Amino acid sequence: MGREFAHLHVHTEYSLLDGAIRLTDVFKRADELNVKAVAITDHGNMYGALEFVKQAIKYTDPKADPFKFIDDKRQCKVKPIIGCEVYMTEDMKVKTSVNGKMPKANHLVLLCKNEVGYKNLIKLVSLAYTEGFYYKPRLDFELLKRHSEGLICLSACLAGVIPQCLLAGDIDGANEWAKKFKALYGDDFYIELQDHNIREQKAILPLLRDVAIKNGIKMVATNDAHYLKKEDAVMQKVLQCIAFRKTMSPDDDIESDSSEIAGSDDSYFPTKEFYLKSGDQMAELFEGYEDCITNTLEIADKCDFRFFRKEKLLPGYTPENGQEPYEFLRDLCYNGLKKKYGEITEEIKTRAEYELGIIHKLGFVNYFLIVWDFIHYSETHGVPVGPGRGSGVGSIVAYAIGITKVNPLKYSLIFERFLNEERVSNPDFDIDFCVEGREKVIEYVISKYGEKNVSQIVTFGTLAAKAAVKDVGRVFNQPFAEVDKITKLMPKMMGKNHIGHLLGLIPPKDKDTNPVIPDLVDLYNSDEMSRKILDMAMKVEGMPRQTGMHAAGVIICKDVISDHVPMAMSGEGIITTQFNMIECEELGLLKMDFLGLRTLTDIDKAVKYVKQDKGIDLDFYNMEYDDPEVYKLIGEGDTHAVFQLEGEGMKKFMRDLRPSNLEDIIAGISLYRPGPMDKIGEYVANKRNPDGIKYDHPLCEPILKVTYGVMVYQEQVMEMVRKLAGYSFGRADIVRRMMAKKKADAMQKERIIFINGTVDEYGRETIGCVRNGVPEATANKIFDDMTSFASYAFNKSHAAAYAVLSYQTAYLKRYHTVEFITAVLNDRITSIEEITNYLTYLKNRNIPVYPPNINKSYADFSVENGGVRIGMAAIKNVGFAVVNEIVKEREENGDFKSFDKFVERMLTRSKKAKDAGEAISLINKKMLENLIYAGTFDTFGYNRSELIAVYDTVLDRVAKDVNAKASGQFSFFDMEECPPTEIPRRREFSQADKLRWEKAVSGVYLTGHPLEEYRSKMKEYQYDSSSLTFTDEDGNLSTELSDKTITLGGMLVEADKRYSKSGREFGMGKLEDLNGSVDLMVVGFKWNNIKPIWSKDQMVTLTGKVSLKEDSVTFFVDAMQPWGYVESEKIKMLCVYMNFSQIEPTTLDKVGEVLNAYPGKDEVYIKDLDDGSVSKIKTTVNACEMIRAELYGVDGVKDVGIYDKIR
Repeated sequence: MGREFAHLHVHTEYSLLDGAIRLTDVFKRADELNVKAVAITDHGNMYGALEFVKQAIKYTDPKADPFKFIDDKRQCKVKPIIGCEVYMTEDMKVKTSVNGKMPKANHLVLLCKNEVGYKNLIKLVSLAYTEGFYYKPRLDFELLKRHSEGLICLSACLAGVIPQCLLAGDIDGANEWAKKFKALYGDDFYIELQDHNIREQKAILPLLRDVAIKNGIKMVATNDAHYLKKEDAVMQKVLQCIAFRKTMSPDDDIESDSSEIAGSDDSYFPTKEFYLKSGDQMAELFEGYEDCITNTLEIADKCDFRFFRKEKLLPGYTPENGQEPYEFLRDLCYNGLKKKYGEITEEIKTRAEYELGIIHKLGFVNYFLIVWDFIHYSETHGVPVGPGRGSGVGSIVAYAIGITKVNPLKYSLIFERFLNEERVSNPDFDIDFCVEGREKVIEYVISKYGEKNVSQIVTFGTLAAKAAVKDVGRVFNQPFAEVDKITKLMPKMMGKNHIGHLLGLIPPKDKDTNPVIPDLVDLYNSDEMSRKILDMAMKVEGMPRQTGMHAAGVIICKDVISDHVPMAMSGEGIITTQFNMIECEELGLLKMDFLGLRTLTDIDKAVKYVKQDKGIDLDFYNMEYDDPEVYKLIGEGDTHAVFQLEGEGMKKFMRDLRPSNLEDIIAGISLYRPGPMDKIGEYVANKRNPDGIKYDHPLCEPILKVTYGVMVYQEQVMEMVRKLAGYSFGRADIVRRMMAKKKADAMQKERIIFINGTVDEYGRETIGCVRNGVPEATANKIFDDMTSFASYAFNKSHAAAYAVLSYQTAYLKRYHTVEFITAVLNDRITSIEEITNYLTYLKNRNIPVYPPNINKSYADFSVENGGVRIGMAAIKNVGFAVVNEIVKEREENGDFKSFDKFVERMLTRSKKAKDAGEAISLINKKMLENLIYAGTFDTFGYNRSELIAVYDTVLDRVAKDVNAKASGQFSFFDMEECPPTEIPRRREFSQADKLRWEKAVSGVYLTGHPLEEYRSKMKEYQYDSSSLTFTDEDGNLSTELSDKTITLGGMLVEADKRYSKSGREFGMGKLEDLNGSVDLMVVGFKWNNIKPIWSKDQMVTLTGKVSLKEDSVTFFVDAMQPWGYVESEKIKMLCVYMNFSQIEPTTLDKVGEVLNAYPGKDEVYIKDLDDGSVSKIKTTVNACEMIRAELYGVDGVKDVGIYDKIR
């Protein structure tokens, strides 16, 4: 077995690109080496500490529950020791450089002996971030003194303060530090000996021994392990190169005569010795230092900290009126019930009392009040809150006090799905807030409970497959093109697959799929550099790369959080936990999800626009959700922008379903997902013919009637076992969970109980189906049906809350379309694709879309004369700050009268603000240019080409005048106004050019569409993108479309190559026409034919068939031809005009590239304006406005003409 040893200085993957040891591998390797204990000592952090312990337990017993494992005092095969290699500086409060150098930060290793030591270590690590961070998390000796109990201290590597003194020849300094550490830690301080075949280490080994002997300090041997095996040394260097953005040769063998200090800042490891060694190897290294080997085991025996212990860390809530929390909750509840229901019936009272009793008994009164408090704050401070989310919507108490806004009695929602005494787990109210107010609520929570008691939660960004390839390629100093040819062959969505799966080196996780990509395998086998990149990428794939912050999770604790878990600081200066969300909850911390839901922002803005535009006050929570016109809109599939219902597949479902009430929407949201989707046909058929519904037993009818005999919800599973077999609510929820997880053994036992009943250990009886009058055969069938569906069944409470938002958005769309779509546009102002989508929707419904106008536009999109005015902030290089100043100037001093006056007024405004010490955004040349191209100044009577020719001159002249006035060279009052700049008349840009520039500066076409010239030709087609979802009277894809080969024409705006799970290449793209766009797919032999001409930004004619699946319409392409293929036989002539004496050598090449992109039958001529000569070239093209627009964009091209050829 070899010599026993304990590794006490180990850096894992959580040293973030400075450690290559995966937590999943370390204990297996240690066991192979007869290593009895391993300490995790990552640099400055404890990110991996909890997972480290879990992996030790998992290696010992893969099925063990970590909590029970610890409670049972079981021992791991390899003991995990929690520690950290901290950075110690002279004064952690000093955060300035001296002579251009950062303050020195020496290393020090700290290990937890016990719980007190753990508490002190997390405090030290946390404070190093929150108070001492300066490039690194730093602490000082004074902080160590305050938190030393329960810790073992090792003097660390060459970067430790004692080794550094010895390297500098400061023997006295080394002894002084040794005495200080000895005085602080006593016999728990050890001098650390290391030998990685580095000159400096070998030189100070005898000196370290002298210090130890002189001061009565024990020595301990460590290997500064950063990787598991010797051959992983190159992988470690690659990770460091990624971190420091440096390069290396892929053939680097690491070994060198370098005297760099390993482990010091920004250095590489000069040898291959930084790996997990065996006890025999360590004993051989430290021959003559026998005690330093046995002392590793002594330290391991001292360390006996048992990590897992769930504490009750929920903060208390103190009512301002002095009441006890429970009495306060009761009063809130009953006051709310009166407001919501008017009369409190016996049913309502019974339900409320039952819930209050459970909440009180399980100790969650404070939890409800905490949630109520910040929701109450939100609603009284203008932050919209959602109607609810998750199973908490089933609580009448939550509804009464305003946490949720859906009546649980009306929709038969179940409290026990949320909370019950037979399954004690923390309740979980995930709350949706308006995205623009979420941070305001979090700030309130921080002020309420204290900044040290509230924290965001850490997340980790990892080296995903493509990122790993790109990073490794860069480290190996490979050109972008070389790396790009690899990543282009990899799928955009890897799913559960890794690089090894794509290469066939790892068996597929799903036996029914083949993720191998043949082209990637060929590249791997044929290209040596590609193989090296992929081999290394496979090694580093999945490693943590950097930390981030959880998008929604917030921890609220009764104590200072760093008393329980270590804290860190994000790059933005925000404090986060060092443990992830799941780990924090496992330790008893309360995690609240403060989710930002854009739909709430849409609704809030739309309601405000309706008030401003129409004077109507809308209050959605004081109206019934029963308007037939709203359901008619949904049933027609006009659900663009309607929450949860806007996908193409959902639109078809709604057309099929023709919902008539909110229950139908709830069911629709629940059914339209993988699994239950198979039940859609039965659900629709039963709704249309309720008389044909057959129930397995009369007891099923009251439960399933609301969903037309189809089991849809988790709550229905619970109701079935209750009504048929007499289960309690608590047991029913346990069975639901069991079925959902498909625990076969447990379900077989439960089947017997469901049929025949039982009496549990507490004497509680479950009568079973047979004794309740349900035949055994029927009971078995029902159990089978529940079992097969339970894993797919949806939470009705969650669906009900989201159905409310679906109704609200549909209502706004039906009655206040312009205001609603304006709100939607403003919440997506940075998404060009979505803006284009919604503007197209408006245009197709003949709702006016007005272009940006300097005297009418605001920063946002705005409602105007029954239409939508495009906002100026949508224009690139402009932004909200500048537009807000423009609007202020306009509102304070009237409309702008000319381009000159606009420039003068804005520059004067900026100058005055600057002189007054205010910082406001200035206009500049790029901003003016983009505003011109977007047509913002069209109102002044000049065309865009005229303003583009002079705008920079105008800006320079006006800026000079404004500065002269401000400097007192002449009076603002005495001087006559300067004459406006003379703007010469010029020919306006072509329509194609105008549109091209509009899209370049705003992302969308503002005053037309480049396909307009093809409108008459497109009308010759029977179909376009908007007609592909035509359905028959039953809402199904019409037979005319479902089996028919049709032809479409338009612009191919996307053209990608992808790989299937089986490794087959296929094409995916998007065709855009005047009415929208449609997704394309090309597969099989058809792809082989089309692949050579599959490129975007070309006008094409497609032949194929329509497929409607899930949320999208897809057009399967059989054939593709350039647009010229369907044009008339009339030949055109394209003439390009240039001065050959003035063009660059590359001009003709660029012209050729444009010509080649538009293949067709039209002739091409080039005219030299210098001598008038005309040359016909061999290339033939499709002479359209698009090719003209692109040729205008080539420097040196003076003009482009398109003429009919006279035969």
